[in-house]
Amino acid sequence: MTNHPVHMHGYEFKVSCTDGGWVDPAAAWDEVSIDCAVGQMRAFDFVADEPGDWAIHCHKSHHTMNAMGHSVKTYIGVTKKDLVSRIRKAAPGYMPMGSNGMGEMGSMEMELPKNTLPMMTGYSQFGPVEMGGMFSVVKVREGLAKTDYADPGHYKHPEGTVAYEYKGQKLAEAPRVEGPKPNPELATWQVKDPRKPRLGPDGKPLPGAKAGGAHSNH
Repeated sequence: MTNHPVHMHGYEFKVSCTDGGWVDPAAAWDEVSIDCAVGQMRAFDFVADEPGDWAIHCHKSHHTMNAMGHSVKTYIGVTKKDLVSRIRKAAPGYMPMGSNGMGEMGSMEMELPKNTLPMMTGYSQFGPVEMGGMFSVVKVREGLAKTDYADPGHYKHPEGTVAYEYKGQKLAEAPRVEGPKPNPELATWQVKDPRKPRLGPDGKPLPGAKAGGAHSNH
């Protein structure tokens, strides 16, 4: 492992200290991620005025390619009943996954050594957390004392601010607008012979153009 690009959700902050010392407040710069090399330190300040449970984690590329992958196919909302019966004929015990996201993977725990921090588990108020061992949580609450380091528990979201599955009437699909279809009969093709000089709009050779290319050794 080399550097750690540390990213924090919910806030913009100011980098206030580096290995070279404290940064002049007038020179502090705004960030949402800080890149720390091996042995480096960075300190940042922010005004805790947005209550919530905010994730702070590493934006290393191998994390985004694994559990935070965005380039894999999604099966959210897909019913696999017919597919499961076919696959189990070839692979008994096959378990369909992904119809409700991959959060269920966080609950599939295997025994680990006692001094091991699991990377793909953990539970929160909404169920298992896929990235449970790969991030920390900054808990911001109103009215906390300066010396109060007790766990305030899960953040209580204001009513109407939490996403939920819509189970009402099916929404109408947006109308599709199709543009004009290409007409292959109108397409024109021009084949250029690289051995001949380039021609201008008037059909005459361009100044300095040589047969066989623009370089004298061609």
